[in-house]
Amino acid sequence: MMETERLVLPPPDPLHLPLRAVELGCTGRWELLNVPGAPVSTLPHGLPPCAPDLQQEAEQLFLASPAWLPLHSVEHAARKWQRKTDPWSLLAATGAPVPSDLQAQRHPTTGQILGYKEVLLENTNLSATTSLSLRRPPGPVSQSLWGNPTQYPFWPGGMDEPTLTELSAREEAEEEIDFEKDLLTVPPGFKKGVNFVPKDHPAPAPGLLSLSRLLEPLDLGGGDEDESEAAGQTEGRRGDAGSAPSCRAPLARASSLEDLVLKEASTVVAPPEPPKPPAQEQWAVPVDVTSPVGDFYRLIPHPAFQWPFEPDVFQKQAILHLEQHNSVFVAAHTSAGKTVVAEYAIALAQKHMTRTIYTSPIKALSNQKFRDFRNTFGDVGLLTGDVQLHPEASCLIMTTEILRSMLYSGSDVIRDLEWVIFDEVHYINDAERGVVWEEVLIMLPDHVSIILLSATVPNALEFADWIGRLKRRQIYVISTLTRPVPLEHYLFTGNSPKTQGELFLLLDSRGAFHTKGYYAAVEAKKERMSKHAQTFGAKQPTHQGGPAQDRGVYLSLLASLRTRAQLPVVVFTFSRGRCDEQASGLTSLDLTTSSEKSEIHLFLQRCLARLRGSDRQLPQVLHMSELLHRGLGVHHSGILPILKEIVEMLFSRGLVKVLFATETFAMGVNMPARTVVFDSMRKHDGSTFRDLLPGEYVQMAGRAGRRGLDPTGTVILLCKGRVPEMADLHRMVMGKPSQLQSQFRLTYTMILNLLRVDALRVEDMMKRSFSEFPSRKDSKAQEQALAELAKKLGSLEAPDVTGQLVDLPEYYSWGEELMETRSTIQRRIVESVNGLKSLSVGRVVVVKSEEHHNTLGVILQVSSTSTSRVFTTLVLCDKPRPEDPQARGPATAHVPQPDDLVGFKLFLPEGPCEHTVAKLQPGDVAAITTKVLRVSGEKILEDFSRRQQPKFRKEPPLAAVTAAVQELLRLAQAHPAGPPTLDPVNDLQLKDVSVVEGGLRARKLEELIRGAQCVHSPRFPAQYLKLRERMQIEKEMERLRFLLSDQSLLLLPEYHQRVEVLRTLGYVDEAGTVKLAGRVACAMSSHELLLTELMFDNALSALRPEEIAALLSGLVCQSPGDPGDQLPSTLKQGVERVRAVAQRIGEVQVACGLNQTVEEFVGELNFGLVEVVYEWARGMPFSELAGLSGTPEGLVVRCIQRLAEMCRSLRGAARLVGEPVLGAKMETAATLLRRDIVFAASLYTQ
Repeated sequence: MMETERLVLPPPDPLHLPLRAVELGCTGRWELLNVPGAPVSTLPHGLPPCAPDLQQEAEQLFLASPAWLPLHSVEHAARKWQRKTDPWSLLAATGAPVPSDLQAQRHPTTGQILGYKEVLLENTNLSATTSLSLRRPPGPVSQSLWGNPTQYPFWPGGMDEPTLTELSAREEAEEEIDFEKDLLTVPPGFKKGVNFVPKDHPAPAPGLLSLSRLLEPLDLGGGDEDESEAAGQTEGRRGDAGSAPSCRAPLARASSLEDLVLKEASTVVAPPEPPKPPAQEQWAVPVDVTSPVGDFYRLIPHPAFQWPFEPDVFQKQAILHLEQHNSVFVAAHTSAGKTVVAEYAIALAQKHMTRTIYTSPIKALSNQKFRDFRNTFGDVGLLTGDVQLHPEASCLIMTTEILRSMLYSGSDVIRDLEWVIFDEVHYINDAERGVVWEEVLIMLPDHVSIILLSATVPNALEFADWIGRLKRRQIYVISTLTRPVPLEHYLFTGNSPKTQGELFLLLDSRGAFHTKGYYAAVEAKKERMSKHAQTFGAKQPTHQGGPAQDRGVYLSLLASLRTRAQLPVVVFTFSRGRCDEQASGLTSLDLTTSSEKSEIHLFLQRCLARLRGSDRQLPQVLHMSELLHRGLGVHHSGILPILKEIVEMLFSRGLVKVLFATETFAMGVNMPARTVVFDSMRKHDGSTFRDLLPGEYVQMAGRAGRRGLDPTGTVILLCKGRVPEMADLHRMVMGKPSQLQSQFRLTYTMILNLLRVDALRVEDMMKRSFSEFPSRKDSKAQEQALAELAKKLGSLEAPDVTGQLVDLPEYYSWGEELMETRSTIQRRIVESVNGLKSLSVGRVVVVKSEEHHNTLGVILQVSSTSTSRVFTTLVLCDKPRPEDPQARGPATAHVPQPDDLVGFKLFLPEGPCEHTVAKLQPGDVAAITTKVLRVSGEKILEDFSRRQQPKFRKEPPLAAVTAAVQELLRLAQAHPAGPPTLDPVNDLQLKDVSVVEGGLRARKLEELIRGAQCVHSPRFPAQYLKLRERMQIEKEMERLRFLLSDQSLLLLPEYHQRVEVLRTLGYVDEAGTVKLAGRVACAMSSHELLLTELMFDNALSALRPEEIAALLSGLVCQSPGDPGDQLPSTLKQGVERVRAVAQRIGEVQVACGLNQTVEEFVGELNFGLVEVVYEWARGMPFSELAGLSGTPEGLVVRCIQRLAEMCRSLRGAARLVGEPVLGAKMETAATLLRRDIVFAASLYTQ
């Protein structure tokens, strides 16, 4: 027992241990000897001496104790060492990368090494700043996540193949080079060049030896199909010319010479095959979800992820395609279970040891998905503007803007990426941020598969077809047919306990519209208004939406819903202020039990414990706590973020019974309720009040009905005033959702990021946008049509334009220009007021359409449509010809004579004159004559429609019809070249410059046509037809080239204007190279021009960090307002300077042709929160900020959060240009902003 106690006691001193430490050398290695004693060293005199650290010595001498420095003779205190010049060091260059490597050759069976072979290495000199290839080496570890603005992005998928325009331009450039005269000897930018002519030998005579022939015998290891084809074409051209021996393709191997000769002979004499029509490309593949997937578990015996429930058919179909690494577009109803597809993709990536990126449109949804996926998978990270959690995880959740930044900056995360999941893709319709989705979809590399999740949209196939053509891969479209929980839509007209049962069914769960319920609601409302009139007089209330009326409506509605067990309920109100008013007005309503109150109280205490003391006593926090204890909640952008998360979590637990929310609550958050109530069917969209769109209504109404809990969901529309019109309700409730529409627009960030990469062009980005898709989807067919037309043009015989026919081309062009000029004048006439007045009943017009060519007609009726006017006209025509095309004679080509071109050469029936009634558009009227007939339009139309019936078809027309036809025929015979027409200037009083100049030009062309000499030649008809066929083919080819070129892009003029703005401000040079200011602007997330100009003007360097933060708040604040008079003078001057810089940029934009005015550009700045941000950065508690501004607390928090992100981007830009002082200030400003309740951690991430 005593021995054990002695062992437990520690020794009094380390030297008493039975060990001895021995230091081996001076490397820090130690050994323990089993001998007691003091530590010893193997070195005889201890450790070798070492020099002190130079930095510490300098700090000690010059900074810590400068007393030894002389006060007066400072020049002797400085010491310098003369640098030795080494000119040869300028010639030192890094070694070239190894061009080849040795590859072992092994026996295919035994694996024995048989020898070694030298193989050439490809892509040996790639880097992140010179190449877009995935084979380039990774960048530094510190930049692997976010990348670097100076790095190139990875090559976007689907952009590998050069376009037809590039190929044709390349061929033209190659053909135009003269290898004897056009080769440069002085490089661009150099004063002197190199003389390649040998001094000892005279220069060869032109044409005897060329560079192309010198290169012909060289075999550069080609083998490329394009090179062999080019060589074959060159051989054919030179063989025809009979010049020197040409370059031949390498001989093909054959078993005998006869086979080779026969094979060559057969290939020579074989006629060319006719071009095959292009196969119809189907990039969007609809998937049938009606039939069950019976062999699902046989096809996937070991799924990557399993759920406690059986997946639906559409989910199984999506999973099958994910297993095949296909891209899918899931357009399903709200609450149908689209997240199941995302979960399987995440699990599949973890199984494959790759990565997944899940993008969401809003930050709140990212936080919620992070919590859900982390609980499911564990290995999940979150990247938002101010939070970075587990960036090394296999699944990263982020907003779409962050993914765009990673793509442009060449983040190495893209290398391991297998899936990108786009949630709520219908957010692409957002006018402000929709362009981000298109940019990301275009920039994604080819190895990344795409998963699109969206609510039901009518043009899902069109959108998927665009992505498929963009990425050159099929997109499988999977849509649900019905909601998992059907909805019932009601109208509620009650406003008191007596009328709380006035709930009228409008649309049942099968989708049938009940007019009976609508009229019952109208009658109930009318009866109450009549009672109101009897009590208070005949004057009826025009609006019943005051606080007292709202309180009565909601109390009666919630009492009815509570009785029928239809809680919880979400009330959508399209105003933050009305949300707060309605919730605050229900002071007498208590919907929770005592146990629920206790649970809510404990949850609130636990969540609010992370706030500082004064923040817990904020009025909004206290008010929300009181509402939550009674089962009420409010959710909109003016609520503090932590309170919104508390409301969401309590609502998902079923503790919030009534939630007053704005439209943002319906965006992607999977928090369904039993009932959804619409406070109104009208909303303010930022510019005007309008009815809800069907897509908006469906998105919000889809929150009704909890799957597995409710047989049906209930949607109630409150009728506080009058009942809406039935047509408006029918359109909103049963209309189709909004289509996915492109919001693509050019931004300076996009232009600069693409200009800094030589291989990428902004035109290619515009070509591949969704807005250009309708005009670009037929590009393959247009390319083939262009090739066929070129081939046909080459086979045509050239027309003879000698002798009398020398002016034949001019004659043709004069005629075409005359017809185009007349068409333009006529278009102006029918667009004018006087022109439309002249087109009245009885007016004789010249009709030119697909069915009628220069035919007289008389207007019988004028009607208007939503877009234009329609003229019902009686038109002359021939008798109907036989239907059999064999019975018709061959159509003779018409050769226009001068009289035909100058006049109209009216149509005259060959036999008995017939007539028809045609509905003409304004463009079908070729000319308006001066003649007006007296006609009875209604009688003629009735007679004509009656004679279209089989039993009256052979009856003779009325006398009025016959008289009108005879008068038209008489006019046509009296004026074969056309009757007199109304002069647009003198008769119709059109003073438009284009009309006056067009009339003068038309008269000049008529004179030229009358004086043409080619029409007198006997060969004129035949040669004219040859020329017209050739010119029509060339015109069609020109049209196809235009459609395939960059010039047809809708945004090309704006692109040139924005590039001119960048060039004027010095961001790019004349050649389009991005300069330093442009590279700084690439690092900015928003307001790139204004921030860059402020930085380069040194407008921020002289300010303190809190002043800089206050000024920059004007760029991110969304609440308009004036900065106030209480600001310090420094801030007032700073605000004026920022506005002056914005004014200068706006003036440059206007000078370069952009549509945005200077006032609109400067008006984007809102300095209403300058004082709030300034005081916050100085340390004022959040509770005291409320008195400085009337802006809701949630908007203040959002402004400060976005401001901190901007400070960080400015910090990076300052480091990029070498401004450490400004970078340190921006770092300090971001630190001052990030505190307390504004940057409290999200509850979803804890």
